[in-house]
Amino acid sequence: MKLYALSVVRKDFKSKTLVSAFDLQSFGYFQRSSVKEFMQFTSQILVERTREKERASVKEQEYVCHVFVRSDSLGGVIVSDLEYPQRVVFTLLNKVLDDFSNKFSHSIFWPECEKYLEDYQHNTIETVLQRGEKLDDLVEKSEGLTLQSKAFYKTAKKTNSCCSIQ
Repeated sequence: MKLYALSVVRKDFKSKTLVSAFDLQSFGYFQRSSVKEFMQFTSQILVERTREKERASVKEQEYVCHVFVRSDSLGGVIVSDLEYPQRVVFTLLNKVLDDFSNKFSHSIFWPECEKYLEDYQHNTIETVLQRGEKLDDLVEKSEGLTLQSKAFYKTAKKTNSCCSIQ
């Protein structure tokens, strides 16, 4: 189970990333900058296209982008691997957005973002199971992607197809 990125994004006509943290150690040295750029771009697009008070998870190959936008237009995005529990991701997003909005109202350096990514990096499935979450429930939730989540994926894929380097 691994988290790759955590971003707080302000949803406007054109979304703006306020703060983000990345763990790109599993990518090759020369890939890291393009992977980071892709994750930042995807995070902004997902927040722009997610309605307020909604959350979604979009799967792309072995990665999942989880997005949540609050009613105050503050959004959060986490990029994880397929095994990372969706319940834990959305709990983390709620906590990050609450803490961020309590401390800041504008773009500011916020080192706690990296700490959240690091702390939740080491959560294991046993921790989730101790909280009463059943593995079957996790599988059922992951299979229950909404049509809207799939629409986000298709839109993001179309948007990203115009940005290929030749």
